[in-house]
Amino acid sequence: MQTGEEAIAFTTAQIGHTKYQTIVSSGRHQIIVDEPETIEGGDTGMEPHGLLLGSLGSCTAITLRMYINRKMWPVDEITVNLELFKTETGVTIKRWLNFKGELSDIQKNRLLQIADACPIHKILTGSIDIETGFKTGV
Repeated sequence: MQTGEEAIAFTTAQIGHTKYQTIVSSGRHQIIVDEPETIEGGDTGMEPHGLLLGSLGSCTAITLRMYINRKMWPVDEITVNLELFKTETGVTIKRWLNFKGELSDIQKNRLLQIADACPIHKILTGSIDIETGFKTGV
């Protein structure tokens, strides 16, 4: 750990001999991640790109729900749809918001700003360093 680092999450991904099926654990929760059958996976769980989009989508929905609840706005349901595109220079994520409830244009515009404040959005649009090494005794 470097000076100024603060751990905010710990996740383990473990794969055995079942082709591409990976068990991802975080705290007391587990999910299955797999590749689709079209690339020889078993399609037994979300594929990694979908999991990444799911992280952003769920974080966005949670952040919006917290804000809407504090403001006591009449919103029954929030849906966040996301799509990942490969581009010539990298990738683009498109995110669409839908609300069941009565919101003014001013409120909707504010919620667009709040969506960008979700922690996963900040991570994905900020500076990211990925350090890879070996950990023994795991």
